[in-house]
Amino acid sequence: MSYVRLVFRLRDLATADDRIWSRRTRVRAVAVVLVVLATGCQSATSPGGDAHGRRPAKNAATAQLLPKDIFAFPSFDFASYQTLLTQLKGTPVVVNIWASWCPPCRREAPLLASAAETHGDAVQFLGVDILDDRTDGRAFIERYGIPYPSLFDASGEIRNQLGFIGIPQTLFYDAQGAIASSWTAPLTTEALRDGLSSVGVPA
Repeated sequence: MSYVRLVFRLRDLATADDRIWSRRTRVRAVAVVLVVLATGCQSATSPGGDAHGRRPAKNAATAQLLPKDIFAFPSFDFASYQTLLTQLKGTPVVVNIWASWCPPCRREAPLLASAAETHGDAVQFLGVDILDDRTDGRAFIERYGIPYPSLFDASGEIRNQLGFIGIPQTLFYDAQGAIASSWTAPLTTEALRDGLSSVGVPA
């Protein structure tokens, strides 16, 4: 029964001596309908997140610049990237440089997502989305179930300053913040295993 029909039904139940509702009664009935409508709107949420689309990131460390929400996508340049890595010292870090429009990045995404779920308490996984659109980047994260946070670098400065050309690129930082190994190409199971081993994380 629609809310409008509900109101008219209540009116029809009035006694013969009180067929015309008072102004106060009508106001109360409308208020009830509005409360029901508001409750219905508030019940809708994003799958896996709250009403604002937020979703907690799987983090192995705590740092001031480390996003706590996988959909936050804060803008970073190379200087802020280096600052974050300094803040993460004491925890091994796997950095994956990617973009939503990159087919090889799509191929390796499920492997990275699975590895983060398995090892995400011992090593900090971190994405760097470059030369991309934030909306497309968030859709990529949603599609492949990436549980760790990503930074957003619209110009590709972070990759360029690291001396790489093309994507994907994956870097394995040890707990002291030094690059122990890197991989230029879509990750394979063997490459990921070797990279994790290079920073002291048994695969």
